[in-house]
Amino acid sequence: MLKARTSRTRAALALALGLAIALTGCQTAGPNASGGGTETVELPPLASLTPLENPLDYEGPTTAIVGAPSVTPLAEKPTAKLPVTVQSHDRTGDVPVEVTDTSRVLAISLTGTLADIVYNLGLGDQLIGRDATTTFPGSEDLPLVVTGGHDIEAESVLGLEPSVIFTDLSVGGIDFVNVMRNAGVPVIVVKRSVDPASAAEATQQLAEGLGVADAATELNAKVADAIAAKEEEVARLIPTDEAKRPRVAFLYVRGGAGIYYLFGEGSGVDTLLESLGVIDVAEEAGWKGERPMTDEALVKMDPDIILVMSKGLTSTKGVDGLIEAQPSIALTTAGKKRRIIDINDSMLFASAGRTPDVIDALARAIYAPDSL
Repeated sequence: MLKARTSRTRAALALALGLAIALTGCQTAGPNASGGGTETVELPPLASLTPLENPLDYEGPTTAIVGAPSVTPLAEKPTAKLPVTVQSHDRTGDVPVEVTDTSRVLAISLTGTLADIVYNLGLGDQLIGRDATTTFPGSEDLPLVVTGGHDIEAESVLGLEPSVIFTDLSVGGIDFVNVMRNAGVPVIVVKRSVDPASAAEATQQLAEGLGVADAATELNAKVADAIAAKEEEVARLIPTDEAKRPRVAFLYVRGGAGIYYLFGEGSGVDTLLESLGVIDVAEEAGWKGERPMTDEALVKMDPDIILVMSKGLTSTKGVDGLIEAQPSIALTTAGKKRRIIDINDSMLFASAGRTPDVIDALARAIYAPDSL
């Protein structure tokens, strides 16, 4: 049986954003992981919430809840102009790929972002399979083509007879790309999407590969407007007194593997924290990208809030286990007040059309946690 996998080294360090996130023995999943599709979570509008008088006084953990998608597909389905030749961004350099048929599309990534983009371009009916984190409405009816969150059964994919495949190499890796190309399937490697800017670029690359390049402009504008609108809603929750604005750190955790990373500038988390009006302590400290946490660095940063992914928190058996595994957390303000916020793994880094929803979820958890 043909089977394409990421390397065990990558699987042990799988950072959905640039590092290839450590998912050893742990499947990253969306809101309805077992079957795809979107669980509709009804949340009161941000405008109706009463924010904490002082977010720094709040104590206890909170789970951020991501609501239903706020970005919907383009109203008019774009018409493809084919054939097209586009550049696949392989690790060894750009490779020209000709696409003559987009009737059967597979778009796979660790966060479900690529499939989400295809869906929001209005072409969801052309998708023939899904990864573990694809959650747009109706995706539950698509066959799952991955196992364990990041392994791909090549034979199963070929059995779906895809006319074109899009991947960012976060699942399957280059081995999967080579197997598919050797079987005659056009594969386009899209650059990893970690923030609004890179998501807009990924949207353009996907649209070009689907023969609907002009549609990317419309969708990118729609997403940008949704993010701006959400930031405007969040602004009313942010304390006017800057001394009351929380200091926040994102800690990537895989307790079983003993992996603890702090994310800083350029990681994608930094743009989310900026939208939330909080102080990004990692960026303040000059922390670049994703690097192993040190006790000294975390204590010096002294965050009021530590943001983690839900499965990471589960891997340490909750807040008590996290503090026991990393005693330096207990020396921070966040640790003393147990102010740990967890959020769905795949949603945090979904980017593209899900960014405004993640901003919304984190804003509630930070500024109005009792509303959840």
